[in-house]
Amino acid sequence: MATPTLSTPSGVLRERRSRSRFATASIAFLAILRRDITVTGREFIAFLVQVLLQPLFFLFIFGKVLPSIGYAQRGFAAVLLPGIVGLTIVTTALQGVTLPLVLDLGFAREIDDRLLAPLPVNLVAVEKVLFAAMRGLIAGAIIFPLAYWILGNEYSVRTDAIGTIIGIMVLTAFAGACLGLTIGTLVKPEQIGLMFSLIFTPLLFTGCTYYPWGTLDSIKWFQIITLFNPLTYACEGLRSAMVPAVQGHSLPTLAMGWVLLGLAVTIVVFFIFGVRTFHRRVVN
Repeated sequence: MATPTLSTPSGVLRERRSRSRFATASIAFLAILRRDITVTGREFIAFLVQVLLQPLFFLFIFGKVLPSIGYAQRGFAAVLLPGIVGLTIVTTALQGVTLPLVLDLGFAREIDDRLLAPLPVNLVAVEKVLFAAMRGLIAGAIIFPLAYWILGNEYSVRTDAIGTIIGIMVLTAFAGACLGLTIGTLVKPEQIGLMFSLIFTPLLFTGCTYYPWGTLDSIKWFQIITLFNPLTYACEGLRSAMVPAVQGHSLPTLAMGWVLLGLAVTIVVFFIFGVRTFHRRVVN
C-alpha cells in the first residue's frame, strides 16, 4: 500500500529560507554591534577623555575666560554651545568610523573577521555607521552637563524645543558617521596624518561652530563656502533650537528646512558612496 507524500510548494520553501537568512543575519549584526559596545564600555573613561577634552577647553576658554576678561560679549556662550555640541557629535562619529576602518583595511586586514560573519558585506558597513552614530550621540549629550558646570550663569538653552534638539543631534550623528565611512574607505593608513590636516581643520573653521551663518552677510564668499560643510547645517540647526530669543529677536540662522535638507543630503550621498567604496575595498 503506497503512502501519500506531502509536497511543500517551492514558494513556501523560499519564504522559509529567506526568513532563516534574515534571522541569521540579524543575530550576527546584533552580535557585532554588541561586541563594539562592550569594548567601548570597558574603555569608557578613555573614550570620554578622547572626545571631550577638546570641547571642554573650547567651552572654558571661549565661553568662560574670554567673556570674563572682556574680550568676548556676554551671551557669546549661548551662541557657542550649539556649535560645540555639533562639532563634538560630528567629529566623534566621524572618527568612530574612519580610524578603525583605516586600520581594519590596512595590511593586517582585520576586517576579514567581520566579513566571515553570516551577513551581507554591506551590513558590516551599516553596523560601523550605526555604532559610530551612537558614539557621537553619547559624546554630544555629555556636553550639556559639562557646559552647565563650566558656564554657570552663562548657560542658556531653550527647553521648549527638546524634541527638535534631539532630532537634529540624531541626524548630525548619522551625517558624521556616513562622512567617516566614505573617508575611511578612501584614506590609506600611511595618509592618516595628512587626513587630519586636510579634512579636520577646514571642517572645524568653516562649519559655523563659533558664529551664526546669518552674521556672515558682509563676507558673502565665505558664507557660500560654509554651505559646503555638513557641520554648518548641524550647528545652525542646533543653534536655532537651543538659543533663546534676545529682547524678542531670534538669532539669525539658516532656516530649519535648509538644515534638514543639508543633513539629509549628506547622509544619503555619503552613505551610498561609502558603502560602494567599502564593498569595493573588501571584496576582491
